Amino acid sequence: MNVIHRLLQQESLNFVLTNRLPRVALTRFMGRFAKIRNPLVRVPSIAAFKFFARPDLGEAKQQKFDSLRDCFVRELKPGARTFDASPHLVCSPSDGIIGGHGRIQGDELLQIKGMPYSLTELLGNDAAAAQLAQQHQGGSYVTLRLRAGMYHRFHAPTDCRVQRVTHIQGDAWNVNPIALKRVKSLYCRNDRAVIETTFHDAQGQARSLTLVPVGAILVASVRLHFLDLNLHHGYAGPQVLPCDAALQRGQEMGWFEHGSTIVVLAPPGLELVAGLTTGSEVRAGQGLLRLG
Repeated sequence: MNVIHRLLQQESLNFVLTNRLPRVALTRFMGRFAKIRNPLVRVPSIAAFKFFARPDLGEAKQQKFDSLRDCFVRELKPGARTFDASPHLVCSPSDGIIGGHGRIQGDELLQIKGMPYSLTELLGNDAAAAQLAQQHQGGSYVTLRLRAGMYHRFHAPTDCRVQRVTHIQGDAWNVNPIALKRVKSLYCRNDRAVIETTFHDAQGQARSLTLVPVGAILVASVRLHFLDLNLHHGYAGPQVLPCDAALQRGQEMGWFEHGSTIVVLAPPGLELVAGLTTGSEVRAGQGLLRLG
């Protein structure tokens, strides 16, 4: 078994196996396959998921699942994730590993060292995207990568109001570090949602906070509870979705149907909490950004 894990860690093999296949078709298939409840499919597929992804199911609200999908989007036991209540903190919306992060200056962000991408392109590459990008100038960005075995639900990082969601249809590249080193502007290529929110800082000033959940191979859909909507490769509804949803800090916003990535875009005055850096593992509710 360890031999299989070692083989999958070889960069060239991993990249070919997870990116040179028909990515979108495979992702759509996984969306259907993961919902199968027949035990002849469910039992071995969940066993394979446990072996390869090594999820911590001890904190799951339930221990038995009706399908592989139910295991992916599992709820946690009450109190498993506590959101820091400090008004000076914006919490991590999800479990994840910190990737590219830094100050937003100009239009260039880093997906990994030496691999820049365009903020405006990430947000949709139109006039509205350029205006939103401008609101974050001088602010900070943090990339959170959710491994396949992690808790897949994401939450409001602070008390906020969702004003608009833009769905941008795209590809389904893997978002692991191996792919990030090889595929230029990867986040701008993949299917994603731009969730625009506002919040009030400790002084009562309204600020912009944007979350960009990015899809990936095998991520069949992104669920947004406040719109009662699943965004996926076959979604044919409106791409720009006006919204007026008030969310409390820690309130569940939605889930990924597999591991993926969230890019957090913060306004000026917010910086990464001291001690956090690339490679740090964080949990939903942990302080991520601090008002300076």
